[in-house]
Amino acid sequence: MTPLLLSSYTATTCLGSGLAATLGGLRDGRCGLQPCHFETVELATWIGEVAAVDQQKLPAALARYDCRNNRLAQMGLEADGFAGRVHEAIARYGRSRVGVFLGTSTAGILQTELAYRRRDPETGALPDDFIYRTTHNSFSLAEFTRDYFALEGPAMAVSTACSSSAKVFAAAARQLALGTIDAAIVGGVDTLCLTTLYGFASLQLTSDQPCRPYDAGRNGISVGEGAAFALLERAPTSPAAGSVLLLGTGESSDAYHMSSPHPEGLGAKLAMQGALRSAGLTADDIDYINLHGTSTPANDAAEGKAVAALFGARVPGSSTKGATGHTLGAAGAVEAIICALTLTDGFLPGSPGTENLDPAIPLDYLLKTRDGKVSRALTNSFGFGGSNCSLILGVAP
Repeated sequence: MTPLLLSSYTATTCLGSGLAATLGGLRDGRCGLQPCHFETVELATWIGEVAAVDQQKLPAALARYDCRNNRLAQMGLEADGFAGRVHEAIARYGRSRVGVFLGTSTAGILQTELAYRRRDPETGALPDDFIYRTTHNSFSLAEFTRDYFALEGPAMAVSTACSSSAKVFAAAARQLALGTIDAAIVGGVDTLCLTTLYGFASLQLTSDQPCRPYDAGRNGISVGEGAAFALLERAPTSPAAGSVLLLGTGESSDAYHMSSPHPEGLGAKLAMQGALRSAGLTADDIDYINLHGTSTPANDAAEGKAVAALFGARVPGSSTKGATGHTLGAAGAVEAIICALTLTDGFLPGSPGTENLDPAIPLDYLLKTRDGKVSRALTNSFGFGGSNCSLILGVAP
């Protein structure tokens, strides 16, 4: 593929709002996870909750979109001057030439959970102020973002579990290559809700302590929430030094099982190979791998086999979910932005919480953050149902 420019990008997680908070947390090796006290949930688990989401107020004209997911989306869009850069792109290209491609897993499902508590006691009818289309509906995130900027171009939501907001980079890249748009808002937002927390607990996938990716004693995920966005544009012939570029994308669907990965990491391997092929690179060209690393026994083992088969133990890697939690449908975008920070700030992030590496997984796994030059980074996002996506980002010399 032709490299694309990330002309602006931002991330908001439990580490804080914006790039400075994210970078500071990663540099310090900080864990943003806390014991779960979300809403009425009673589970012995740790979560990555973003502060002050419910204090957000949407513009009056967009009040129909009010839900936790779209409030966090607004927080993300307004961080790091991202909204201003979008308006500049609109001025350059026109409202119909800027697309919206966003990933989410559960969107505003919390709004439905809250509405069910207020059903009519006789008829069971949901309250009149509940609007499914603009809250719970997966497309509500993309529609909210499009209306937030009064855009008129194509918009789509991708909901493929944990690969959702990685796959949108590939979807937007295809539309830019086709010429249907000149710029794209890509990213993802997912927020805490009872369905997710109790759902993962019912699958025995949540840990009663902060998650420990690739640790020999790992025993489950820490659910988090987050919002991350990037503005994709065609790169100039000679990008400015330090510019972050999307170099390649790889997607696969092994459909091995609804909630378990292929034990040999078949789909993961295919996605990484596809990304390398798309970028015209080899395994030797990658300086850092942001591993999907959910901290479940099966997922880390399968990904580890796939990475070892392609890269051996040569390329350093880590999962940053010990810092942010697993932000589910937002994870692909959050971790792409983390890779962008490694490229521009010259460091390799460690893995908060991980202490005793699993000896059965032969990778160069980073326990602590260290300085180091990163010119090309690969990031993995693997979802339920075998939906996999790998992205490669690079920095212009």
